[in-house]
Amino acid sequence: MTIKLNTEYGQINISDEAIAVIAGSAAMECYGLVGMASRKQFKDGFAELLGRENLTRGVEVNLDNNRLSIHLYIIVSYGTKISEVAHNIQLKVKYVLNEVVGLDVDKVSISVQGVRVSS
Repeated sequence: MTIKLNTEYGQINISDEAIAVIAGSAAMECYGLVGMASRKQFKDGFAELLGRENLTRGVEVNLDNNRLSIHLYIIVSYGTKISEVAHNIQLKVKYVLNEVVGLDVDKVSISVQGVRVSS
């Protein structure tokens, strides 16, 4: 599925994967985030931490009735306030997608899949 933007110069098609990469990269800049987690359920009780090359596996992009929603699966750092980390990620992802791509994001949902102790 792609998102279509009509401009005065013509039509722009943006893939879900491109939006997922931008959203994942924006989230990774936020303090308290260890990384993205896989969208699939826990494996043996542990969330799978994804590397930077697999950011799209931790981001879900949905477009229903011209309303864009993003769902991020994250792992946070131990000792941080989870609600603040999640709120900062929501604000950052919404801002970046609006400024970089020009998309009006309806909602950004966060699923915290785990907490990691930094070494």
